[in-house]
Amino acid sequence: MANYNYIAWIPLLPLAGFVLLGLFGRRRFRGFSGILGTGLILAAALLSLYAAWQYFGAGAGAAGVTAGGSAYKPILAMKFTWLSFSPGLSIDMSVLLDPISVMMIVVVSLVSLMVHIFSLGYMKGEERFGTYYAFLSLFSFSMLGLVLSGNIFQLFIFWELVGCSSFLLIGYYYDRPSAVAASKKAFIVTRFADLGFLIGILILSFYGETLDFGTLIHRLTTPSPQFLSITSASFLGFSLLSWGLTLVFIGGAGKSAMFPLHVWLPDAMEGPTPVSALIHAATMVVAGVYLVARLFPVFSLSDPPALGVVAYVGAFSALIAAIMACTQTDIKRVLAYSTMSQIGYMMFALGVSKYGGEGGLGYMASMFHLFTHAGFKALLFLCAGVIIHRVHSNEMNAMGGLRRQLPLTHICCLIACLAISGIPPFSGFFSKEEILLAAWQSNKLIYGVGLFTSGLTAYYMFRLYFSIFWRGPHGVRQAAGDPGAGDAHGSTPVSMNLPLVVLALGALLAGLIPFSHFVTSDGEPIDTHTPLSFSIAPVALALAGIGLAAWLYGTMSDRPRRLASAIGGLYRLVYHTFYIDEIYAFITKKILFNLVGRPAAWIDRNIVDGLMNGLASFTAWISALIKGMQSGKMQDYALYFFTGIAGLAVLFIYIWKN
Repeated sequence: MANYNYIAWIPLLPLAGFVLLGLFGRRRFRGFSGILGTGLILAAALLSLYAAWQYFGAGAGAAGVTAGGSAYKPILAMKFTWLSFSPGLSIDMSVLLDPISVMMIVVVSLVSLMVHIFSLGYMKGEERFGTYYAFLSLFSFSMLGLVLSGNIFQLFIFWELVGCSSFLLIGYYYDRPSAVAASKKAFIVTRFADLGFLIGILILSFYGETLDFGTLIHRLTTPSPQFLSITSASFLGFSLLSWGLTLVFIGGAGKSAMFPLHVWLPDAMEGPTPVSALIHAATMVVAGVYLVARLFPVFSLSDPPALGVVAYVGAFSALIAAIMACTQTDIKRVLAYSTMSQIGYMMFALGVSKYGGEGGLGYMASMFHLFTHAGFKALLFLCAGVIIHRVHSNEMNAMGGLRRQLPLTHICCLIACLAISGIPPFSGFFSKEEILLAAWQSNKLIYGVGLFTSGLTAYYMFRLYFSIFWRGPHGVRQAAGDPGAGDAHGSTPVSMNLPLVVLALGALLAGLIPFSHFVTSDGEPIDTHTPLSFSIAPVALALAGIGLAAWLYGTMSDRPRRLASAIGGLYRLVYHTFYIDEIYAFITKKILFNLVGRPAAWIDRNIVDGLMNGLASFTAWISALIKGMQSGKMQDYALYFFTGIAGLAVLFIYIWKN
């Protein structure tokens, strides 16, 4: 068997960066904080690529492929017992290598590396530069630890660390009330979801009698005593297996911003733009997809309850997020809703999939889209960072005509927009077509939602593209001959341009990887063939969306305003994101606070505190009555003594006579 002892260093290197920069970044390293953090994540990325080469490539024969050379098997690279509760139950720290974990460490480490490099220029001059890189390192460590976890409780530990890291990075600009509010919102909303996740873990591990992924999956997918026990026990007409998996999915839905737990995602844009790239492309929001994929053999047995929930929540989230993205004017919010929509694609692809063989097409397509999406979504956010760095505004209305001032960013953003829109031969086309094909074979309703959403995706992404690079105030200034229109803010640093080029190459070429030969639901390679005729409808809809966006936003005109006025109330409803935040605020402030919070506060103040205060007052009153007995005067003590003797004598005589 191949030697994988080095795997532990992949998460430990960014952890070392967090410790060093967190303790000494502002004093010892100062200007070298970014170089140190970037160097450590570079080493982790190189180790991740070597691990992928060893597992999938030259070392595959020793790394986990069966004798027939057909399947990639899981490998427990390391394991040690951390807490032992009983002979059959312990919490272990372990590293699990299988196709999805190997794929994920490559994605996380490479995207994190691009963000680290980009931040060298974007965050230059920040007062808390070292702290920023410390938080980035902690985020990378948390996600790498999560995807390498060999048991479900270890995954939960890193899951919470990811939430803590996101809180720190979203609230990085702690002097801005909006950033503080956004970080708290993300933390609180995901904590509610994580409560469901924790209860789901307790149900599955209690009946499965283990926390280890391999053992748990085996026991809950074969006719074992544990499987019979969890499927025979029921609540409200559903087995506890379905309940446990649904609760686990709630945790994933919170992290991956699925409806209705998506409200934290747009506000998370308050963090630095490179952070948004990391959260949306490779870390926090894909954690939920990874969680469902990790337990997919068990989910597939629970169909339709648990897997059906995954499918329909994913499809609805993809659709509603795409609709909301069509009206937003903040560039980062458009990309945030785009992420929610694309994660919805991944979720419903898992939901319509089966375990093993050709039926596992949806699983493979979901992981493939996660892989390609990480590249072009990181590219979109980093392009947004360059644009914001240039114009000092997030509003697309303040942009326009930037293709001449930012030619490289323009080309890279165009590539990313074509990729996410599913235009061949860009990477998003290949993964999205596989998702739609899986949906067509399994659920025509979800296929219809996915197809319509793909057209909306092309529209809102090219609405963003044309608004930024073609029409707008900068274009007007150029046409008027303003010589300063493109030079007011200087050139873009090489450290910001280099990641754009690397990610653009990924958006161009990643779709050519024979992904189905490496990552499948059961480790068995499958051959995928999407008929050319099947791609006509998605591509035609995407081109129609691009054409509509070009007609509305390609030049300066009042067409968008007239269209918004024509649909009136519907436009306002979508622009205000269906007032979902306002509904949450009404429920929490008017209902929960008034009907639950205020009565609970009155009970706490008047009954709980009142009882304690009453006991204290009673004790003080008794103390005041008897404290004279401890006066310290000898004559008082003598009086008490003889009074006691007299009392005992009277009692003795009374008892003797009776």
